This record gives sequence, C-alpha cells and structure tokens, in this order.
Amino acid sequence: MDANIWKKFENWSSSDYIDAEDREELKQIKDNTKEVEDRFYTDLEFGTGGMRGIRGVGTNRINKYIVKKAAQGIANYMLKMDAEAAVDRGVVIAYDCRIGSYEYSLNMALVFAANGIKTNLFESLRSTPELSFAVRELGTMVGVMVTASHNPKEYNGFKVYWEDGGQVVEPHATEIVKEVYAVESFDDIKAMTQKEAEEKGLLKFVGKSVDDKYIEAIKKEVINTDIPGKKEFKIVYSPLHGTGKRPVQRVMKEIGFDSLYTVAEQEEPDGTFPTCDYANPEDPAVFKLGIELAEKMGSKLCMANDPDADRIGIAVKRKNGEWVYPNGNQVGLLLMNYILENKKDIPENGAVISTVVSTPMLDVVAADKGVKMFRTLTGFKYIGEKILEFETGKIDGTYLFGFEESYGYLVGTHARDKDAIVSTMLIAEMAAYYESKGTSVIEELEKLYDKYGWYKEGIQAITMSGKEGAEKIQNIMKSLRENMPVEVLGKKVKKVRDFQLQKDYDKEAGKEYPIELPKSNVIQMILEDDTHITARPSGTEPKIKYYYGINAKTEAESEKKLENTMKGFSEFLEK
Repeated sequence: MDANIWKKFENWSSSDYIDAEDREELKQIKDNTKEVEDRFYTDLEFGTGGMRGIRGVGTNRINKYIVKKAAQGIANYMLKMDAEAAVDRGVVIAYDCRIGSYEYSLNMALVFAANGIKTNLFESLRSTPELSFAVRELGTMVGVMVTASHNPKEYNGFKVYWEDGGQVVEPHATEIVKEVYAVESFDDIKAMTQKEAEEKGLLKFVGKSVDDKYIEAIKKEVINTDIPGKKEFKIVYSPLHGTGKRPVQRVMKEIGFDSLYTVAEQEEPDGTFPTCDYANPEDPAVFKLGIELAEKMGSKLCMANDPDADRIGIAVKRKNGEWVYPNGNQVGLLLMNYILENKKDIPENGAVISTVVSTPMLDVVAADKGVKMFRTLTGFKYIGEKILEFETGKIDGTYLFGFEESYGYLVGTHARDKDAIVSTMLIAEMAAYYESKGTSVIEELEKLYDKYGWYKEGIQAITMSGKEGAEKIQNIMKSLRENMPVEVLGKKVKKVRDFQLQKDYDKEAGKEYPIELPKSNVIQMILEDDTHITARPSGTEPKIKYYYGINAKTEAESEKKLENTMKGFSEFLEK
C-alpha cells in the first residue's frame, strides 16, 4: 500500500479530533488493505454539484469531519473575498432527509459561526430549490444544501451556492476547492458550541416566512388558471420519502388541484428509503406503489420527486391501459412546447437553455417556435449561470425554461437550480389542460414526433468503483481523445467536440472552432446521419456515462436504430 495512504489512515486513527467510536471503526478495518486504500487513497472531490460520497470514516468518504473541513475552507474563501459581506450577510443552510444530513448541516453551521459568519439554518428539512430561493431572499453571500440528491441511500454530501442563488461556478468553484484543500489539519478548523453561537446571534433558525415567499413565487408560474375539470383531475404523487411532500401538497391545494393523492407508504421522510432501493424518479420501479394507488383511484398521472425535490419523473396511462414512463428529454420537450404554445407575451429574445447531452430535437423545435436555444455543460449550475448572464445583459436573452435530460427542470427565475416543486405543479397543469381538450400528454408527445421526426435517446452508465475504477475511466477518455475514429458503426464521424480541449472539429469542412464553454472531460461525436454519441465521466458517482441521440422517420425505425447504435458502440468500445 502507498505510504501516503497509510499515513493518512494512521493520522485519523490516532487523532483526538476523531470520535472514539469512529476511531474504533478504523481499527476494525486496519488489516483490510483494500478497504483502507479505498477510504484514504484520495480526498473526496467537488463534482458537478458540490461534494458527494459514500457515508463513512475516511478522507474519501462523507462524514462530519470532511464537512467541517469543507465549511472552514468555504469560510476562508468568503472572508478573503469580502470579509464585511461574509460576516454581515453570512450563509443559509438547508438539509434533506438523508442519514446524517441534520448532523452535517449543524456541524457546518457551527464552523461558519466560529468564523464570525452569521448563519441561517432551516428549522427542519427543506428542498434544494427552496435553498436556492432562500439565498437571494435572505441576501446571503453563500448557501449550502446538505443532500446527495438522487444517489443511493449510502451517499450524502452537499452543494454550495453563491449569492445569485446558483451553484458555484468559476472562478469561485476552483478557489473554494483550493481553500478546502488548504485546510490540512483538524487544528485549522474553528469550533463553537450551538449555545454560544445562538447567544452571540451567529446562528439563527429560519422556516415559515421563507416557505411562504417561496410558494408564492412558484404560484406566479401558473400559465392556465381556468382549466375545466381541474378540481376533479386525479393525480397520484410521491415524495419518495424525501422533502417534497409538504410544499407539493400545499401548492397544489392553493392553485385548485383538489384531487391529489399522496402515496402513504412513501410520504414520510426516511433516509433508509424502505420502499425503493434507489429513490430516483428516473427508475420506473419507484412508481410501483403509485401506480397501484392510481389504479385504485382512477388516476392517469403519477409523479415522483427525488429526496431533495429537485428532480421529477412521471408515469402516464395510455387509453389502452398501459403505463408508460416518459424520459427526462421527453418531459422537457413537452414542458417547453406547452410553455411556448400557452404562455402569453413571450419576448422576441425568449430563450430556452439545456445541456450538451440533452436531445438534439430541442434545437429543431426551438427554431420552429422562434426562440433561442442555448447549450451548457452538464450540471444545472451552468444553466443557472446562463440565467444570470441574461439578467446582467452579458448575453441577449429572456429566460423561459431550462432543463437537463436527467429529469431536472426550472420554470421561472425564483430559483437558480432545478425545481421539482414548480415542475410538479406545471406538469399537473399541462396534463389537466390536455385532458380538458380531449387529448393527453402521450398523444401530444407523439404529435411532436410526427411533426419533427422520431428522436430517441439512450444512456449507458457503467460503474467503476474505487481507485482502479477511477483510473479505468480516465484511461477510456484518454484513449478516445487520442485515437478518435474516422468511422463509427459504419458511418463517418462528421464532428468531434472535445470539451476538455475546448475544440469543435468539423471533419467534413476540415476546420476547427473554439468551444466557448468551461473545460470539462467530455467528448461528443456527431455522425453523418446526425447520430450523437457523448462520453462523460460522472461528477457525482464512480461511473462513466455514454449518451446517445438518434432520429428516424417512424417510431419503430427509431427504436431499432437506437438499440443498434447502443449495442454497436458498446462493441466498438470493447475492441
């Protein structure tokens, strides 16, 4: 084993800063070389949304020591940037239902307080979009959301937000990471008790007043208020044991959806997620209980949020009784089309924002509807950054809608992150509206395909855990970058976009163009038939992801083409 790994293990095992119980856990794994290496071979890194990892004791795990170290680094950066603003405006912290979330959030709050930074801590669990909203509502310099979003139950983590309400982007992101890594010793972490922090006015609990303003902001995004049959339109909803229950039930009631049925087995917060192995609305399995309730109540629509309520998935019942699960791209297309066809007074510079791995069909529909289309890197923080550029006049555009294919949507500018509360509300409105017109969500989606072509998307996520897995992922990307094929699946490679090198290679024209996006380890190939294939290591899990986008004239042709493309590229990678 590497000497540095063992040294870090020994430091943690003998430090008085580590609780006796946690030191005992380390002693129990002392002879398990692989486990020691996996826990200490690296420091947990910031990904697309902050810091996220498996709970446990070690530098490559999420725990109260790591979050306190991170809080000290964030505090140091705030004080360097603007000490007066850091102290006076401070921080707001929220947390979700996951195991350890409250403990981590309180520990972070006390570190900020010990640095003289005023901290607002939510009195109980809240959603990620409400945290984003609260940053600007309370006027804080920084926000922190303790969550692992849709990751498996073994995970936890946090996301860091800047004063605009968006997740930190450059230059703040890199500088915060530097400050966190600069905290080398536990002795560098300042400490204060909760009692002392409250007595000095450095720790304040917030709740209802922010809730009320957040709900009011969401309700402003209603498009059609008078929909026939709205009160009777039956909807089944599940927060998947997370934070969505209270805000969703409240907003739906206040805008007149009186027939909302919440899945009883999944409505209470529980970080063990007892009814679903993976509390992710991208997984059709989480809808099992919801569909059972829908069949009983006569509902045609099921909706589910992830634990921190920033993502939403849906299940829709066809006229023939079959339940279907529109993917993230399809729901995004539906919402965009609904907004553009029903929202009044859309400005000439109206803009939609999505990511480089979302469906190519967006560009076609947006162009036909006369709105601008912007693409960002994967991660909603980049969409939030683009909204800020609109508002500051850096780019000409008025924000209408943003989404990423991984089931995250934002309607309105009250938040700077994906918001499943406002999305739940608008999807319900859209479904009720189409029902009142004698059609349905699925029928409207098929109309879009008939008009613009049958676009299909797929994703393959390959898990490669531990030190060896991380090295394999890097080697795959290196090999693709250095040995880019001229032909894939019997088709010429028309374009190659390398977001790490920030270059767009037009193979047909023999030209090279700059990519004006931040550097990111992503490679995208566009084939001669406009098939899109993108390789991207995950920023939050030990995975490499391959995204596919194809189009064909009919549904049957598109399904076959997608299947062949995904299978063929997998075989290509194996070779």
